[in-house]
Amino acid sequence: MVKEYSPFTPGVSVPLEFFVGRSREIRTMMASVEKSIARRTIERLFVIGERGIGKSSICGFVQSLANRDLRVLPIHVFLGGVDTLEEMARRIFERLLRESTNQPWYGKIKDFLGNHVRQMDIFGMTVEFSASGQILRRAVSDFIPTMKNLLDKFGEERRGILLILDDINGLTSAAPFANWLKSLVDEFATTAYPFPLTLVLVGLPERRQQLVGTQPSLDRVFEIVEIRRFDPTETVDFFKRAFSKVNMEVEAEVLNLLARFSGGYPVFMHELGDAVFKTDTDNYIDHNDALRGILRGAEVIGVKYVEPKVSAAIRSEKYQGLLRKIAKEPFEHRFTRKDAVARLTGDEAKVFDNFLRRMEVLGAIRKDRDRGPGSYEFTSEIYYLFFWLQASAPGQK
Repeated sequence: MVKEYSPFTPGVSVPLEFFVGRSREIRTMMASVEKSIARRTIERLFVIGERGIGKSSICGFVQSLANRDLRVLPIHVFLGGVDTLEEMARRIFERLLRESTNQPWYGKIKDFLGNHVRQMDIFGMTVEFSASGQILRRAVSDFIPTMKNLLDKFGEERRGILLILDDINGLTSAAPFANWLKSLVDEFATTAYPFPLTLVLVGLPERRQQLVGTQPSLDRVFEIVEIRRFDPTETVDFFKRAFSKVNMEVEAEVLNLLARFSGGYPVFMHELGDAVFKTDTDNYIDHNDALRGILRGAEVIGVKYVEPKVSAAIRSEKYQGLLRKIAKEPFEHRFTRKDAVARLTGDEAKVFDNFLRRMEVLGAIRKDRDRGPGSYEFTSEIYYLFFWLQASAPGQK
């Protein structure tokens, strides 16, 4: 049997047709864009959430929606590995240039960027923004007037700018970025020629804390949009929609099983769904297909998302029985030593403190100081969910 392509997309943003839930977050973000247009203000959002929770996906969805319904100029730039303001500026304009190649306004963008546009034919036609360091420094210092001049190029065609700075982890530890953000907001507040600009930062919760630690004023500057896990109903709906897209029948029990084992975590939903899709051979997914797929998916998740040292440590025979008892309980990503030890055998209890110390050293677990002595939390929900998968996957005792 020749199967269709998998409807799941592990490791990349969710295609728009599979986007489910997040209605409250989408309304918040769209309302900010609308307010910016109506009042000619700079609106500021910070989208936070754990790795793999779907931050980039929701921003991509809002970008498309705002482009279509509000006629803004959208710029969604990924800043992974960027640690200077000059490189940030270069990436912004290069992303704008590349995202505009198939748009009717490409000529206006190319004209705006002038002789700094370079076309290359190495792997097919592509474009590059090749400004000098001096030009980039000027773009950073004159960012507000530069953005206004850009928008003015469009007249009534585009009503505002939506600028999404995604994956800002490398910038948040640098004081210049925090100070630049504060100056940007202050400058906009005093400009004689305001224009509609919505600025969205995207990152991990701890990155926001880094920014606030460097520049405390930023704590009140950005409205927080926190992306959480999907609830069970949304998760079931996602799997139902994905499998129906490729005309595959799925037992109702399987949908609930996948919802349970993915924990409402988008990255796990795609990995497990893809594994089950590839395991099936007859376009009808039953309980056995699901069990085999979940086991396969757990292995893939371990390789892709869990640090090798952590993965190796929890696979050791010494910790397997212990993990099965701990992770099966609904601790979410927090637990106390007292509650955990109460569920262990005498031999398991003897190695439990070693386990905690080992996980702390590896960065998978840390002391939860807000909850007092003997309290712990997993540093990432991905770690907890992977532990839970390892302990609870079908076939485990």
